Amino acid sequence: MRIAAAVKWYELGEISQGKAAEIAGLTRAEFINALFRYRVDFMQYTAEELAQEIIDVD
Repeated sequence: MRIAAAVKWYELGEISQGKAAEIAGLTRAEFINALFRYRVDFMQYTAEELAQEIIDVD
């Protein structure tokens, strides 16, 4: 139940991957695997956020 809740909250953008993994009682890698099982994208960026991340790296 904790994993399902953490996945849903992550999918809705309410919590980060790290926080979701903590709630689920998993490592971050295990949580990413759970996202795959629930068919939830592990990247929760909008196109604008991703573009800003790329700009910030340079």
